[in-house]
Amino acid sequence: MRKSAGKSIFSRPWFWLKRGLITVVGAWLLGIVVFAFLPVPFSAVMVERQVGAWLSGDFGYVAHSDWVSMDDISPQMALAVMAAEDQKFPDHWGFDVTAIEKALSHNERRPTRIRGASTLSQQTAKNLFLWDGRSWLRKGLEAGLTSGIELVWTKRRILTVYLNIVEFGDGVFGVEEASQRFFNKPAKRLTASEAALLAAVLPNPHRFKANAPSGYVVQRQQWIMRQMRQLGGEGFLKENNLD
Repeated sequence: MRKSAGKSIFSRPWFWLKRGLITVVGAWLLGIVVFAFLPVPFSAVMVERQVGAWLSGDFGYVAHSDWVSMDDISPQMALAVMAAEDQKFPDHWGFDVTAIEKALSHNERRPTRIRGASTLSQQTAKNLFLWDGRSWLRKGLEAGLTSGIELVWTKRRILTVYLNIVEFGDGVFGVEEASQRFFNKPAKRLTASEAALLAAVLPNPHRFKANAPSGYVVQRQQWIMRQMRQLGGEGFLKENNLD
């Protein structure tokens, strides 16, 4: 009887741990299926930012996003984020192997200045389902979720979700909220210059400001605009069924 009682005591935590893991994985799988069709009401990063603000005593912070369809987003914005973040987006299956190899090589040479190589698909998976930060656990989960998203969603859907949940500033999530906040216009009317400026702050929207761009941000904006033209402009979107 004592052995049975001992086993029960030690097995109970494992039981709840396994049940918790199954629940989380099930929620992720359900989310991948459901959000292939339905608007995303909020992301994990939005929840993390909001809870973090409350815990720090900042009750004025509101993580806000207004969902819009791809038809209500300027083609220039879709082109800008691909030019800035992931120029091979239409062709890869979630991972840019060449960019990963270059990033690993760079990080070995300059460990104090870590370079990332996340595709738009990876960023979408991370922002939607995971927490912010760097760890091997998170990268492993991100890889699995990215594969699921690429399997179930179209490229156009990935781009739509990304543009609706990506962080552009403190409490500013999604291109519609960013466009209204910084340019007083809907995302559908963004110009190439405005779209490139928004894309320019994406590496660090807490440090770089679209409404008060530094010299670096302006230089990056100009680089992004050149890349947009080199990709082929809006014709690039049509060729890859992303318009």
